[in-house]
Amino acid sequence: MIKTRVTEMLGISHPVIQGGMQWVGRAEMTSAVSNAGGLGVLTALTQPSPEDLLKEIARCREMTDNPFAVNLTILPTIKPVPYADYISAIIDSGIKIVETAGRNPEPFLPAMKAAGIKIIHKCTSLRHSLKAERIGCDMVSVDGFECAGHPGEDDVTNLILLPLAAQRLKIPIIASGGFGDGRGLVAALALGADAINMGTRFMVTQEAPIHEKVKQAMVAASELDTSLIYRSLKNTARVFKNSVALKVLEIEEQEGPTDFDDIAPLVKGTKGRELFEQGELDRGIWSAGMVIGLINDIPTCKDLIERIVNDAEEIIKQRLGNLVSA
Repeated sequence: MIKTRVTEMLGISHPVIQGGMQWVGRAEMTSAVSNAGGLGVLTALTQPSPEDLLKEIARCREMTDNPFAVNLTILPTIKPVPYADYISAIIDSGIKIVETAGRNPEPFLPAMKAAGIKIIHKCTSLRHSLKAERIGCDMVSVDGFECAGHPGEDDVTNLILLPLAAQRLKIPIIASGGFGDGRGLVAALALGADAINMGTRFMVTQEAPIHEKVKQAMVAASELDTSLIYRSLKNTARVFKNSVALKVLEIEEQEGPTDFDDIAPLVKGTKGRELFEQGELDRGIWSAGMVIGLINDIPTCKDLIERIVNDAEEIIKQRLGNLVSA
């Protein structure tokens, strides 16, 4: 068993955390990860209202007795989101671990801290990680350029970003972006992280609440099958390369400033939800990281986590141990 500051602080058996994924972070997914000894994460904004989030938290508690977290991503949206009400729902539910992402969570920290909640903030740069530590976050999830979703605008990979964070931060670091096997876990630990966060890899599991066609497409994909969209808008997102992503890139490549209104009909969040439900791969866009090149099967969450941890332990004890002379 691999024990780190993250496993100790969060009360989990393995240093493996499920990424907070829109439309995917539901009770079935979250409880499966937590039951396997990792940290499952419900996605608050997958639920249409704070009241629905409370119900989903209760449903998840019926499926697992182990710790799980709630992700709240604070980003500009087409439709205004009542973030304060979602925070109140999280506090009222008794959840003790929250992952925040997107904009600065500082306005919400006093209430969550008063409720005894541990805060993980997702960061895509060293400067944002240092700010998260200064404002009182308990740990940071550091996203390298390889990650799915929004990697920021610095284009720094985890091979550089993680040791930089380890040099400068006192709080624990969770490595996110490009992780999906035991080798990745060992690399993350060697670079100074205390756990790995996996989104894309957990999408391709039996419990993930998305259509089988989507999972099979990701198994068949290579590390080259992602696209970086919204670069012209300074809001880069890494998504699976399909006809919709290519159409977005075509619009962005046109002369002059990009008008989001020209892209919006293609990337509506509801289309992503429908894609996951119906398996129509060109219905919309969905986030996917470069780690899809390492995905070759669709295991249960339990089998996946056990494989990652067992492989990591073997690498540490055998391969790396044998490289060091007595």
